[in-house]
Amino acid sequence: MKIAIIGYSGCGKSTLAKQLGREYGLPVLHLDQVHWLPGWVERSLQEEKAEIETFLDQNEGWVIDGNYSSSLYDRRMEEADYILWLCFNRMLCLWRVAKRYWQNRGRTRDSMTQGCEEKLDLEFIWWVLYEGRSPRKKVAYRQLAARYPDKVAVLRSPRQLENWLSR
Repeated sequence: MKIAIIGYSGCGKSTLAKQLGREYGLPVLHLDQVHWLPGWVERSLQEEKAEIETFLDQNEGWVIDGNYSSSLYDRRMEEADYILWLCFNRMLCLWRVAKRYWQNRGRTRDSMTQGCEEKLDLEFIWWVLYEGRSPRKKVAYRQLAARYPDKVAVLRSPRQLENWLSR
């Protein structure tokens, strides 16, 4: 089984990936661990792609969380058996980001690149509420759902996610 988890910041992509990896005995790749982050992680796009490609090539099944269209996005979506689009409302996502910050402040979450401490600043709040939900991003998600209607699950609330998981 191959599961791709995409969606907005604060929806719980990494938490869900860990849960599904444990439940199904699948290796998990958090793209936040391999993605190049300016000022934090200095790696080339080629190195990033090579790491993801190695993961895809070496595993018959997997769970991958993260969007990053520059990171073998088309291959990941094509190979996935299920694509879970977490599309929770912005206030819930902001609440979750704030809660995550208070639980992890001063530390690096295990789903992040080493050295990337949890942060909550105005720039990130703006990203969660607006920039990360730009019309262009919404169109890209909708196009993906239209391209793969049999394997994309659009989950708009934690309850819908729970219902999907129980099936």
